[in-house]
Amino acid sequence: MTTAQSAPPPSMRLRELAFGAACAAALRAAARLGVADALGDSPMAVEDLAAAVKTEPRPLRRLLRALSCYGVFAEGPDGTFAHTDVSRLLREDDPNSLRAISLWCTEPWTWDAWPMLDEAVRTGRNVVEDLYGKEFFPYLNEDAPESADIFNRAMTTSSVQSARDVAEFLDLTGSSSVADIGGGQGHVVASLLDKYPSMHGTLLDLPRVVENAVPRLLAGGDLAGRARVVPGDVRTAVPVKADVYVIKNILEWDDESTARTLRNVRAAGGPGTRVVVIENLVDDSPSMRFSTAMDLLLLLNVGGAKHTTQSMVDRLTEAGLVIDDISPVNPYLHAFDCHVPG
Repeated sequence: MTTAQSAPPPSMRLRELAFGAACAAALRAAARLGVADALGDSPMAVEDLAAAVKTEPRPLRRLLRALSCYGVFAEGPDGTFAHTDVSRLLREDDPNSLRAISLWCTEPWTWDAWPMLDEAVRTGRNVVEDLYGKEFFPYLNEDAPESADIFNRAMTTSSVQSARDVAEFLDLTGSSSVADIGGGQGHVVASLLDKYPSMHGTLLDLPRVVENAVPRLLAGGDLAGRARVVPGDVRTAVPVKADVYVIKNILEWDDESTARTLRNVRAAGGPGTRVVVIENLVDDSPSMRFSTAMDLLLLLNVGGAKHTTQSMVDRLTEAGLVIDDISPVNPYLHAFDCHVPG
């Protein structure tokens, strides 16, 4: 039986780390082949699983054995394979599915970019423009539409899942309006409107983003009577008045763009307004391996960065906000609860 390994000695640990790409590639292969979807609640023989996903049995066994070393699938004494709590997250139908995110983190462009990390560290610049001759998102939308689709699905999945946690975490009792700044498709504001039936909410993001807003927020949707969808660039202006502003996972640009956004929010809300900034952190977090990896990926693709607790505190105070509390929302998000001073 192959199971997740105990901690190896340093020399072997470094060898394993150097082969980290093999684990990422194996996850991607399993996700693309639909192995987790084909595997049911009962253990399956590799031959049956191979027939279901249309692969050769012997290489499929090798793939599953490699993944089971990391706790993704489990090999039984009889050579069958079964699900683990981790492998179930690769299923498309799992309510907490991470299949799209696993694919996004291993898209073809990432394999081009990672070998140039030393160049990005040396210069502080993203490498995508050197690789493809254009900025990252134009490249995705114009030259890699399949990858752009994976990105959209991954971001939607992540937003839906984290929106539930944010809505459960935030206590907006006494507030009558909330604005989700740079809020993507509006999953956070929709979840908050569900939690507070008398509250009104606004979604503000780029025109091409809000075109795909959650249908519930749009005309004919069940939240439309309490929701506004406003197209705009938060770095230019925030034409929205609200009691509470939520800014989630967008302050990863250069410092000037972040400062402009925070100043715009402060100006829009005025004295006494509550501002809740929610971010991944690269310190003081149980998910540091994930957040630091995302931090490096941001350096590679857009030249952005995740924040430390202190760098986020610095940005908020420099923008004239008073921080009232810093709390974890879930294992990978922290909330900075602030207000605009009077």
